Amino acid sequence: MLAVLPILLVTFPFFALVLCGYVAARLRLLPFDAIAGLNTFVLYFALPCMLYRFGANTPIAQLLDAGALGVYLLCALITVALVVRLSLNARIGWSDAAFGALVAAFPNTGFMGVPLLVALLGAQAAGPAILTMLVDMVVTTSLCIALSRLGDLDDAGQHSAARAARRALQGVALNPMPWAILLGGASSFLQIEPIRPLAQTMGLLADAASPVALFTIGAVLARSQQVAAQEQHQPLRLRDYLPVVLFKLFGHPLLVLAVGSAAIALGAPMARSTLHILVLVAALPSASNVAILAERFGADTGRIARIIMLTTALAFFTFSGAVLWIG
Repeated sequence: MLAVLPILLVTFPFFALVLCGYVAARLRLLPFDAIAGLNTFVLYFALPCMLYRFGANTPIAQLLDAGALGVYLLCALITVALVVRLSLNARIGWSDAAFGALVAAFPNTGFMGVPLLVALLGAQAAGPAILTMLVDMVVTTSLCIALSRLGDLDDAGQHSAARAARRALQGVALNPMPWAILLGGASSFLQIEPIRPLAQTMGLLADAASPVALFTIGAVLARSQQVAAQEQHQPLRLRDYLPVVLFKLFGHPLLVLAVGSAAIALGAPMARSTLHILVLVAALPSASNVAILAERFGADTGRIARIIMLTTALAFFTFSGAVLWIG
């Protein structure tokens, strides 16, 4: 019990802020129309500054860790393949299976993971966590969006998948977070820093990123739940979403641990401490922005929102347990 308390003292405020955002949106203290503004502030102003700061203060070798990149990318591809294969049935088609795979493979690293892991483990956790964000935003998201268009395997369906992949890559190009990471890495490599007034402005935005992002997660979850309730035509079956929840919370981190341990045993250039960070990234709840993507591409928003909601609620216990287990 004494070993658990220091971990909970760090993790509790993060999940409590998510709950505050959820309650505020559910009680309409925060109007649903205002959530888009919060999301814009976090995505285009606060988080890029936070990621830039972490990237600029992280040794470039950590941001270019080939062993960590290979292990995490391989696990992401395995996760997508497994969840798509297990999800496809008479009720769940390619679109819902693909977004179910995305929500199983994509942790909430940007909004929650980076600040939480740094609070738990120190600044050395930023590099590997940021590296996983690039994999999830560029590769995993593009792949799953392309797979979601494969419901019709004729030429038209293939063209639709190609268009969806291009659309996803365009979204990545317009997302400021990867650019902030790249600029931070360049600053680290070149040993340069912004002029003092600009650095102070960026510092204020970076300091606001974590609390506002966590509050926004809760608000987005409440909004997604409301949208799903309006669109839902039949009750969700437990077997259509619970396996994905369990895989996200247990299967994904165990897969990363197994693959990473095997890679280290085979001589891969990756430190054991880096593997532990990757495992904890995988143990995070699902990324809340997947619900927005599912809504945009016409997938079952109710199923995706339910998975995100449950992984976020249960991760307070499972993630804390993973931290204790990793030691």
